[in-house]
Amino acid sequence: MRSVLVLGGGPDAERPVSLASSRAVAEALGGGGAFDVEYRVIDRIDGSALAALPGDVVFPVLHGAFGEGGPLQDLLEADGRPYVGSEPGPARLAMDKMATKLVAAGLGMRTPEAAIVNPADDACPLGLPVIVKPIHEGSSVGLCVCRDESDWARAVAAGSDRPMMVERFIGGRELTVGLLDGSPLPTIQIIPAHGLYDYDAKYDRDDTRYVVGPDLDAGVERAMQRDAVRLARALGVRHLARVDFILDEQGMFHLLEVNTMPGFTAHSLVPKATAKTGIDMPELCARLVSMAVRDAPRRTDDPGAGAGTRNPAHAAVRAGAAGSVGGA
Repeated sequence: MRSVLVLGGGPDAERPVSLASSRAVAEALGGGGAFDVEYRVIDRIDGSALAALPGDVVFPVLHGAFGEGGPLQDLLEADGRPYVGSEPGPARLAMDKMATKLVAAGLGMRTPEAAIVNPADDACPLGLPVIVKPIHEGSSVGLCVCRDESDWARAVAAGSDRPMMVERFIGGRELTVGLLDGSPLPTIQIIPAHGLYDYDAKYDRDDTRYVVGPDLDAGVERAMQRDAVRLARALGVRHLARVDFILDEQGMFHLLEVNTMPGFTAHSLVPKATAKTGIDMPELCARLVSMAVRDAPRRTDDPGAGAGTRNPAHAAVRAGAAGSVGGA
C-alpha cells in the first residue's frame, strides 16, 4: 500500500485555509483504504525536517508564498520523493501576479492594467476605481477596492509591509476555470452576496453562490477555457490549477490570476468542478497522487527513483512502489 504524506499549515496568511484543505485531502485519501495516509501540520519546515517525515509520495496542501510559491517546492525537489503540484519555477512564476500578467499578455490575453504600488506615491497611478492586493498572496488576502483617494491611502498604508500591486477595477461576472492534468473543468461563476469575492466571502460566509456551468455564450466559454490551458502551459503548471477571470459587460473576459494549489475545503471550486464531471474528492485526490508518481524524474541507475532523490531510504521506497502507479 502506498503511503502518502499530506502536509498542511505553513507560515503564510492562508494557514487556516490550508488546515481545512489538508484535513479534507487526508480524509479523502484515507477513507477508501487504498493509501496509508500520514498527516502532518508544519510551519516553515527545512529540508532535514521534511526528509524525516514518512511517506512515499508528498501531497503538500499549503497556500501562500512559502507553501505554494516556490520555497516548499525547492525543498520537495531536493527531498526527491514524488509530490503533487507544480515544480519550483512555475510555482514562483504563478504566485507572482505581475509576472503572470506579463506571461498572459505575451500570449495575447486580456488582463486588467496594473502597476506595482510605491508607498511614496501621493496618488494612485491608475484611474479610480482600482483594486489593491498583495503580489504574492492568494485567497484574496489583503485585497481592497479603492473607489476614492481615501480608500487608496488606507490600502497603501495597510500593505506597506509587503509588495503590493494596483489593478484597474473591471466590473462583471467572476468566473473560474479549473484545470486537472492540463484539461479544463466546467466553468464556475462566483456570486458573492455582498460586494467583492474577498476572503470572508470565500471561507467565512455561507451566502456566496457558486454556479457550475453558468449560462455563457458557448464561444466565450470555449475561448476562456482554451486560454486557461494556454496560460498554464506557458507558466509550466502541472497536475492542477485554477485560473480566475472577470467577464465584463461587453462579453470580454480578462485574466485575474492563477492558483497552483487551489483549496480543497467545502467552499473550494476545483472539487465542485470535478464533482460535476463525476469525479468525487477521493478519486480526485487519488488521481493527483498518481500524477505525482507518473511525473517524478527517473534515474538511469534506478528505474524506480527520481533523479533528484537525496534520501536513500526514500529512493528505496520509491523503487519498491514504482510498479503500482495505476492502482492509486
